[in-house]
Amino acid sequence: MVAKNKHNEIIKAESRDLNFFYADGTQALKNVSLPVYENKITALIGPSGCGKSTFLRSFNRMHDLYPGNRYDGQIILYPDNTNILDPKVDPIEVRMRISMVFQKPNPFPKSIYENVAYGLRVRGESNARVLDEKIEEALKGASLWDEVKDRLQDLAFNLSGGQQQRLCIARALATDPEIMLFDEPTSALDPIATVNIEELMSSLKDKLSILIVTHNMQQAARISDYTAYMYLGELVEHDKTGTIFTKPSKKETEDYITGKFG
Repeated sequence: MVAKNKHNEIIKAESRDLNFFYADGTQALKNVSLPVYENKITALIGPSGCGKSTFLRSFNRMHDLYPGNRYDGQIILYPDNTNILDPKVDPIEVRMRISMVFQKPNPFPKSIYENVAYGLRVRGESNARVLDEKIEEALKGASLWDEVKDRLQDLAFNLSGGQQQRLCIARALATDPEIMLFDEPTSALDPIATVNIEELMSSLKDKLSILIVTHNMQQAARISDYTAYMYLGELVEHDKTGTIFTKPSKKETEDYITGKFG
């Protein structure tokens, strides 16, 4: 089943009335319904603690790693119409299809090669030729191949911060995800590395859909096709990025974007 919006854009996934409760009973998300479009970048903006990262992490079941957390509602992945929050759906498989890059680069204490191979090995891939091909493809996809092709057995920690973040993107790309989640991926990087990651995300959307949390409003305006403004666990407004930044329909959105609030 192919779902589309009124502009005939394909919906890759969507949350429907998504609520989320932490183990202590705190409700972090309240009835959030939001589409993620195919081959588009959707940015989540809003003040700290508004639920952006909680929402993002729901998309690959990261909250399952901590006992007592609870989802209510659905996240539907198209075209197979799978509710990825269904307890019968394997979170490991969800994380292969929807991969995540975190705020700080988090390479494993392994070689560059083994970092990228990680998800493939989890999937059971052991054919050396297949691994070599997929790793080269992923590193090229993350614009890192030319810098590391002669030192794939070096420890990942020997790379610079910007290179480590691109390595984490390569690791996420290796399993051929359909959606990539980025949680403030440039907040720990210098301006040059930030530009590299932004350009990389813009090129990646030809292959997949991207959902990014950012505190940097200029970044959201520069790279995203759609922007969603969240506040206190609720979705206030969602529209094309140009509309959100020039003609938002809600005063709360305008106040946040113009710096009167937040």
